Order: sequence, then structure tokens, then C-alpha cells
Amino acid sequence: NNNNNNNRHPPPFTIISAQDVKDGKWKPRANLALSLDKELTTFDCATNADGSLNLLEYAKEYTTRLEAKGRFQLCIWPEHCLIGSDGHAIVNSVRKIMNDWSDATGGSVQFVMKGQNLLTEMYSALEADVPVSKETSFNQALQESLLQSDQLLVGGQAMSHCVNYTLRDIVDNWPQDKRKNITLLTDCGSAVPGFEAAAEQFQVDMKAAGVRLATASEAFE
Repeated sequence: NNNNNNNRHPPPFTIISAQDVKDGKWKPRANLALSLDKELTTFDCATNADGSLNLLEYAKEYTTRLEAKGRFQLCIWPEHCLIGSDGHAIVNSVRKIMNDWSDATGGSVQFVMKGQNLLTEMYSALEADVPVSKETSFNQALQESLLQSDQLLVGGQAMSHCVNYTLRDIVDNWPQDKRKNITLLTDCGSAVPGFEAAAEQFQVDMKAAGVRLATASEAFE
């Protein structure tokens, strides 16, 4: 909420800095119903005497840690990909290919959920930007599962954000001599409008790290 705008919610794509929160320009909504995660031990500064979460102090500390990581400031996104909505569903053409693969191989698709903790950003599928619990810390089991791949193909949305930081986390924890086994599908994703430069830099960085860049038709050449 904005203290200077009749306590209105910030519009989509508003960037909120740690300094904005400290200065009182923005504050968390007072009636946000959250129970304090017992594992939220690194945020003692945001805990009230009765054990409840002090949202204002949490917001100050959280935005500070988010900026210190060097990836993002807090961005207010439009609601998207909510469980049960069309944005969370798999499009029919992709769903059909997944079913065909399961029929042909006897395998089953492994679904990984992310972004379910309201207290932190989670662009990467492997780790929240500011881990606040075991579930938001680095998913070593998922990483080890991916390491079983002879060839790892990476695509999806958005190339500027979630694909970007998911693959960065994978690569950071992948044996350097095996990074050539990872292929980023350049025509199977796009940037959030306005963030094209981030997507372009991501591809430059992945190529420099040893990841192969290819279109879907080139992937198995």
C-alpha cells in the first residue's frame, strides 16, 4: 500500500526498492493473513514478541536481501499463472506431446511447483531469490534428477525471468565439463515485454558458460 495515495495497492510493474520501504513510501497491507513459518529463523528481526510476523520489518529486511543478491528489486507483477487458471495450465499442443512421450516410453512427467510461498519471490524453479524455508531453499533433489539427463533441453516462459534464473541455477550447480549437454531452445520462449535486454544477456551468458544455444529443429542435430 502507498502511504501517500490513500493506501491504494501499487499498479502492476511497480518497482519497490528497499529504500522505498524504509522511507515509508510503500508498506505491506495490514490485514495480510500469514502464519509465521517455523523455519523463518533468519528473520528474527521481523518477529514480534508473541511470535507473530512483523510484516513491515519483514518487508524492510526482505527487500534489502533481495537487492543484495543483485538480481532484482521487488516488482509488483500482474496476477498470473495462478493454480487452476488458464495461465497455469499446459497448452494442448504441448500436453499432447507429453502424453505421446509417456505412451512411447512408459515414463511419467515430473511436475515441480514453485512460487507458493507468499513471503518470497521465486523466479527460479530450484530456489527462491530469498530462501525463507526448506521448501524455498535450493532443490538439490531436482538438480540431481536433471543431472541424470544425457541431454537437457530448456525452454518455456519467460526467457527474461523464470527460464533465465532457473537455468542459471542449474548451470551454477552443473559439472563444467558437462554443460555442453544442456541446450537452451532459443525459439521456445520469449521475454516479458520491456525486458528483452535481460533475455538477450541471458543467452549471451549461457553461451559463455558452455551451454549450447539452438532452435527446436536443431536440438538433435
